[in-house]
Amino acid sequence: MTILNTRNLSLEDVQRLFGFQKQYNNSFSNLLSLEPLSEDEQQELLQIQNDFDRYLTAGKVSEGQIKFLVLAPLLRLAGFYRYPLEIRLEENIADIEVEDEDLIIKGRMDILAVTKAKHTTANAYFWILLIESKNSSIALSEGLPQLLTYAYKSLRQQNSVWGLVTNGQYYQFVYIQQKELLIYQLMPLLHFMESPRAIESLQVLKAICQL
Repeated sequence: MTILNTRNLSLEDVQRLFGFQKQYNNSFSNLLSLEPLSEDEQQELLQIQNDFDRYLTAGKVSEGQIKFLVLAPLLRLAGFYRYPLEIRLEENIADIEVEDEDLIIKGRMDILAVTKAKHTTANAYFWILLIESKNSSIALSEGLPQLLTYAYKSLRQQNSVWGLVTNGQYYQFVYIQQKELLIYQLMPLLHFMESPRAIESLQVLKAICQL
């Protein structure tokens, strides 16, 4: 039996092993209802941008710094810290055994938001949002295989889940669903240092939070 870590998977591996099919979606409004931000929310968002920009100007921003500087305040602003939602960090996924392959995949997801208002099984809550973060110098494509692998685990229990891969500067939201096939839709790429796109990032997170 071969044991493989999610960090060593390529996108081609994930598509082959799990049967994922890629699609592009050019508008969030096809799936989410984005609401305007209040003045206070926009001011807080600007502060997050400014804090992150100071670190980014100084050099590479680590994955841990991105979680504290950007993701944590964004998730708070979006409402993910309020009941019935719960944030979980650095959670191991249960081993994934790949059918027709002598292979077990292991991994640890960065951030997971679940709702305690809905169960998929007696011992599992419904997954709302998966987040895979990378340091500021890493391309988002490197985090996508990990994100899809974790999502594959959840789609055994539910029909869809939202994902996000980010390096602090760029935000790639992904809508992942189980239909006749496993499908992941790549949403428009958002640049956090552009104010309209930063606003849209927070609007998307708020809309996912309210699903």
